Amino acid sequence: MSPQRPSAPPPSIPQESAIEQVLACFDAYARAHGTRDSILPASRVTPREEQRAFDELRHAIERLRDAVGEDSPVGRQDKG
Repeated sequence: MSPQRPSAPPPSIPQESAIEQVLACFDAYARAHGTRDSILPASRVTPREEQRAFDELRHAIERLRDAVGEDSPVGRQDKG
């Protein structure tokens, strides 16, 4: 039996790390956004904390785009 080749090469480690960072930052932002109106005072986050989580998510996405490269569909932005 010959080994099967995957249809696409596995992502490189920096790319994989960047994806994991985006997912972690998105999760943190979603939690912050979801708890801002919590009825439990200890669970609430301030608008500043929510903004910080959003900014971290935005930076993680930028790092992912850099890791993927501007030529790929993931890294490309419409300049309309």
